[in-house]
Parts: sequence; C-alpha cells; structure tokens
Amino acid sequence: MSEIRIAAETRTEFGKGAARRARRAGFVPGVVYGHGHAPVHLNLPGHDLMMALKTPNALLVVPIEGKDEYVLPKAVQREAIKRSIEHVDLLLVKRGEKVTVEIPVLTEGELAPGGNLLEHVLNALPIEAEATHLPESVTVSVEGLEAGASIHAKDITLPAGVTLAVEADAVVLQVIGAQAAPVEDEAAEAEGAEA
Repeated sequence: MSEIRIAAETRTEFGKGAARRARRAGFVPGVVYGHGHAPVHLNLPGHDLMMALKTPNALLVVPIEGKDEYVLPKAVQREAIKRSIEHVDLLLVKRGEKVTVEIPVLTEGELAPGGNLLEHVLNALPIEAEATHLPESVTVSVEGLEAGASIHAKDITLPAGVTLAVEADAVVLQVIGAQAAPVEDEAAEAEGAEA
C-alpha cells in the first residue's frame, strides 16, 4: 500500500463554533493519538482527506510538530444526509509496527448452477500486519461452489507477513441453496382463498 501525504495544520481553537468555521473553510477537524503522546488536534484539507479515505486502511503521512508521521484512520464521523466527513480520529503508527485492521473480502468466479446465493458472513477480514504494508483487500474464488459450501478464514490465502486476527474456523463466506415454496403449500393457500 502506498503512503498518501496530506497537508495538515495544528488546530488551536476547539468547540462547535471552531469546527464549523474549519468545515466552512474546507477543512475537517481531526485528532491524532497513540504511542503515549498527548493528542494532537489538526485541521485536514477536506477534499484530500475524502479522496484518501476511499482506500481502505489508507496509510496517511501528516506533518505533526514539524515532523512527518504515519497515521491510520481509526474512526470517521460523517454527516448523516450528505455523507461529508465531519471529524476523523487518526492513530499514530511507526514503521515496522504490527497493527490489527479489517480488510474487505472480494469474490471472483461463478457459483454452481441452481440459483444458489452467496452470503458474506464477514464482509471484512480482521488481520494483523505491519502498518506500512497493509493489503487493500483479499480476493477469494467461489468458482463452482454448491449449496452448503463455506469458506473459513483459514482457507483464505494471505499475503506474506499478514496473519489472521480472527479464529481460523470462522466462516467468512457460505453458499445458500435457493429457497422455493413447496408446491402443496401454494395449493393449500389457493383452496383457502376459494373457501
């Protein structure tokens, strides 16, 4: 995963009024914490931050007290209607440090014929990896799987240096057979309607 550099300014004003002024000026209020440091309050460029957060687990580089630091988005608060970013919490990480994050599970291939459905039991797979080498996603082949088949966390091939942060037997995907109403039930309903 590549690093995304974002300009940031240290925030000196706090409260709702200051946050509203920052948002009107195109900034998103944020806070950086971790590694025993006191929280650092920042204003980040809204558009740049929105584009960076389109990548899951984006590794951001922001200037903090004159030094470039690596941060990961920990919590993103969005406005309910417009979905614009209202506030972001960033976690300070170091090169070589292991972190636990969730990565999206993508699928490829076609299920066996018969109207089967694929259920994502886990939409995101919890993993542990080095903060500067986080995979963006993991892809799983579902080619030819039939009803009743399931894929467990241990069945997924992970990139080098990445380990599971969930039980190995946890079900990630499962194939469900098509649900059809029994014919006799439909006939009984028709008779009941006539009576």
